[in-house]
Amino acid sequence: MSNLDDFVEHASGPSVPPRYYSSGAYRGSGPVPTVGGGGIENVGYEGFEVDEDDEEAEDVGMVRALETGFIPSSSTPSALPPLFSLSLVQYSPPSSLIHLRASNNLLFLAAAPLSIIIIDLENPEELVTIDLPKPAPEKGSPVLTSTPTITKLYSDPTARHLLITTSTGDTFYLPISPGNAAVQSRRPRPLRLRQSITAVGWSPISGHTSEANGTDGGQNSGGKIDNITPPSTDVLLGTTTGQILSLPLPPQDDIFKSVSIGMSKPVEKDLQTVYSLPDQQPITGIGFGFWSSSTSSGGGSNKKKGGEKKAWIVITTKERMYEVQANVSSMTAGGKTGGWAEEVFKPLRDGTPKFQELPGDPPNSTLNFYIPSIDGQSASSLPATSALVWLTAPGLYTSPIATSLSNDLLTKPSLIPYPSFDTPSTPAFNRNVPASTSSRSPIPIAVSITQWHWLLLYSNRIVGISRETEKVVWDEQLPLATDEEALGLSADPVSRTFWIYTDKSILEVLVRNEDRDVWRAKLEKGEYNDALTFARTLPQKDIVLSRQGDALFDQGRFIQAAQCYAKSSRSFEFVTLRFIDADERDALRMYLADRLDLLNKKERTQRMMLATWLVEIYLSKCNTLEDIVAAESAISDVESLTMERKLMEEDLKNFITTYQNDLEPKVVYELILSHGRTDLYLFYANLNKDHSKVVEHWVTEEKWLKAIDVLNRQDSVDLYYRFASILMRNAPKETVDSWLRQTSLSPRRLIPALLQQQQRKESIGSNHAIRYLSHVIHNQGSTDTTIYNLLLTFYASDPDSDDMPLIRFLSSCPDDPETEKPYYDLDYALRTCKQHDRIQPCVLIYSKLGLYESSVDLALEKGDLELAKINADRPDDDEVLRKKLWLKIAKYVVQEQKDIKSAMKFLESTDLIKIEDILPFFPDFVVIDDFKVEICNALEEYSSKIDELKAEMDEATASAESIRRDIEGLANRFVTVEAGDKCWKCGVSLTTRQFYVFPCQHVFHADCLITMAMEYLPAHSLRRILKLQDELVTRSADPSSRALLSSNFSPSQSGAGTPRHTKEGSNRQPTSGSTATDLLLGLGGRNKILAAGDKLREMIIPDALAQAVSVVGAGVGVSSGGSGKNRKKYDRKIDEGRAEEIRKELDELVASVCPLCEGSIVGLDKPFVEEGEDTRDWEV
Repeated sequence: MSNLDDFVEHASGPSVPPRYYSSGAYRGSGPVPTVGGGGIENVGYEGFEVDEDDEEAEDVGMVRALETGFIPSSSTPSALPPLFSLSLVQYSPPSSLIHLRASNNLLFLAAAPLSIIIIDLENPEELVTIDLPKPAPEKGSPVLTSTPTITKLYSDPTARHLLITTSTGDTFYLPISPGNAAVQSRRPRPLRLRQSITAVGWSPISGHTSEANGTDGGQNSGGKIDNITPPSTDVLLGTTTGQILSLPLPPQDDIFKSVSIGMSKPVEKDLQTVYSLPDQQPITGIGFGFWSSSTSSGGGSNKKKGGEKKAWIVITTKERMYEVQANVSSMTAGGKTGGWAEEVFKPLRDGTPKFQELPGDPPNSTLNFYIPSIDGQSASSLPATSALVWLTAPGLYTSPIATSLSNDLLTKPSLIPYPSFDTPSTPAFNRNVPASTSSRSPIPIAVSITQWHWLLLYSNRIVGISRETEKVVWDEQLPLATDEEALGLSADPVSRTFWIYTDKSILEVLVRNEDRDVWRAKLEKGEYNDALTFARTLPQKDIVLSRQGDALFDQGRFIQAAQCYAKSSRSFEFVTLRFIDADERDALRMYLADRLDLLNKKERTQRMMLATWLVEIYLSKCNTLEDIVAAESAISDVESLTMERKLMEEDLKNFITTYQNDLEPKVVYELILSHGRTDLYLFYANLNKDHSKVVEHWVTEEKWLKAIDVLNRQDSVDLYYRFASILMRNAPKETVDSWLRQTSLSPRRLIPALLQQQQRKESIGSNHAIRYLSHVIHNQGSTDTTIYNLLLTFYASDPDSDDMPLIRFLSSCPDDPETEKPYYDLDYALRTCKQHDRIQPCVLIYSKLGLYESSVDLALEKGDLELAKINADRPDDDEVLRKKLWLKIAKYVVQEQKDIKSAMKFLESTDLIKIEDILPFFPDFVVIDDFKVEICNALEEYSSKIDELKAEMDEATASAESIRRDIEGLANRFVTVEAGDKCWKCGVSLTTRQFYVFPCQHVFHADCLITMAMEYLPAHSLRRILKLQDELVTRSADPSSRALLSSNFSPSQSGAGTPRHTKEGSNRQPTSGSTATDLLLGLGGRNKILAAGDKLREMIIPDALAQAVSVVGAGVGVSSGGSGKNRKKYDRKIDEGRAEEIRKELDELVASVCPLCEGSIVGLDKPFVEEGEDTRDWEV
């Protein structure tokens, strides 16, 4: 057709193509057609209403009453989402619709009389209309006796093939392009079948032969539909006479090419009759599928050897359903030979196949199949089992189909009666239709099958029946005009859409929440796991878990019941009492453990109570098992019971470890001890790091080594102190070893334990207290006097008389670097050693006290000459005392031992005393023969020393003479000064005043030099200068010149030619009674000079001092620039010798070094910013 608008009309205006919305409905731009003057009603849907007599409702109420969480506020129908809904397609056919078929998202419409309209739902604006050729009139009749029309359409699931039957008995074949529907330009081709077709069974889609089933009217499963691989084209046809035909269709990729190989020969040339039904009734439905051993999931006898294939076929008439299955060699079309179909029916040529007969004469008997979704999953993510439904007069005959090799094709067949209707219309769904004498059960026009429901179409309504409960769950009026009735229902097996058509309109059945009530249906059937899968809300899951727990409890499966109860909101008291009454402690334990896992961490009290109760149950179980083992050990093998007890103990330990934070330690300890579980007591104490309880236990058991081992594995030092005494008393070696590993111990706090060891009176070698204290002192560097005194006490009180360990301690222990005395108390040490008659240590202590004479006397008193010698040499810095001590020893040797030879040998051990020193100790009359040689040697030694001293004196005299000559040479040294040289301090010409010249070529005026020298000279030098200044001024000043000294100096006054600037704030202005004059003249006394303190520098007046030096010195010792000619002559005589001495001393103080060179070195550590100076002056 050139213009598609001629064939597509809208109900209220000009023809427009239909529009497809996301809801799945097709709507045009115009208004929705009305029914009886009104619009389409918004139909409400109800779920399962709770009735008073409903047992299920009672369970819901009971569970909800015990819930602690969310309780839905309402269960009204408005709160339930709809299962299905109807949507009117906004499309008006050009003429009355006769039939509709949906496949692979394409709609095929048969319009009167011979038009076919194809709508691609992915591109609904493009419609294709194809007209069938009108049949020629019979011979002898100029015109047709009746108008031929299309009766039915048959499309394969992939929408690649379309068969059309007409009222004249003709069959047309139309191949469908997989591309754009607009290219459908070929006309249908008639098939010369010689029989009228009433049913078509399509071949399974390649790759899914184990689950694919041929269906009538396209109710076939398949794999993923694509446009690349051509589908299988083997077709079984059912006729009005009960014959079954096999017809291979050409699998062409593009059948609309200008030259088509597939259409170059008749399609029906391979037509083959494979079987005829015995009753020769018209076939109303046919479907087939294949099984293969590679897809078999069953076991036992049903599992075949690899490579075996089996085909099954289901055929229906109005009253019978035939079931055929047989092994086949291949699953391909057979052509003239019949192929696999011939193999299936060949054994039945002389017999009758298995059938099920349901008498009656339904107006529309159909056979429909349901196979899982193409992707293998349903809306609820669980695959559904393939099934069939057969519309018969008695009711719906339905059954699942085995999906693997099986002898029984129909696994669970059942006949469901049709629902009764009190009135022609029911406004909404009601699953409990009340019985009535006036109710009727009409036979549906058509039936279809979804994942969870059967859809029954009536002339003015559609009804949904649950496949799980076989009850009506949806009933809705069709929005039709008063003169309009539904004609049929078609399902798209690929896109899972459902379509209702009348002669004037099309409606889509939208699948909304089809699995809404599946959970309840599964619950009614006792399929609790599936019910949990489909339960959506927490209350629904709670109901399922509660009912499942009750069922398991009634079955005696208490552990599983406990797990279900724990996940539900059943009352805690109800469940626990139920298990207690049944004496099922294991189940109770499981229930409590699961409830504990589900409790919020914030529920601290409840978690603690549950955990404590579980510990009690575990302990009771362990004790019970132990009692059983003890009772039956003599009469039977209790290995399994012993193993169970061990596993229970292990479970208890794991539980305590996991829920440690939920247990109160004090309560758990009491529980464990009340059951006598010592091993568990220790385990829990270690888990809590409560090492004190573990140590206390092992101490009580007198397992000292285990107690020490626990101490070693923990870090708390308090436990060491707590158990130190008892462990030291019973395991001293191991205890001390433990202390040595723990360096953070305070030895002072271990003294009571150390005294325990001392009471045992063991020798030093086995005294571990001494070992520990020695380690603390020598390795840990302890300086605690108490520790030193204690170790000294241990050494001194040792029963062994050997003093060497004590002497080694006294000699080797470190001293305090501040006091240079030992850390132990010397007085205490002396008393202790005397108390235990330790002579040598006493001598050593006397020596350390500085009482060398006492130490030597005590050593000599005990006759220990060597010890006396050692102590005599100790005062290193006092040679006189050393000599005195040696003389004591010599006196002892001479007078007490009375051995002259020994006395002579004694002299060799020291150089402090000679033979002449010990001669007074000899008797008045003694023979000198024994020490004559020593006397001679002494005299010779004296002579040698006299000669050495004389040589040293001569050398010193020569050195002094050389120094004198050098000094005389220095007096004649000179330095050349240029006339233009300036003072490095003031920058004025050098010759204007008295000046100094240094070897480093720096030159300064005398007063400038004095000023600079004051900056770095120390305080004692400044005081000396002040004293000399006072003396010089006093000597040089007369009453007429004293006023001059206290005023500013000018060129006329100083003879220097330039004015001198006073230091700011130095109070040098001329005044009566000038302080400067007083200082210079000493009028205020020496105490005033000394009291000046830090003002010494201010008290020195460089100008006056320089003038005074020049006056008294008259230029002697300094290089003058000729100023001596203009100087005044003093009337008063001055002591020239003293003045020269003063000048020289001033030169040594002031001019000994260059102030620039020396000052730069002295001022290295002087800060840039002086005290009191503002640091901001240094900012850039």
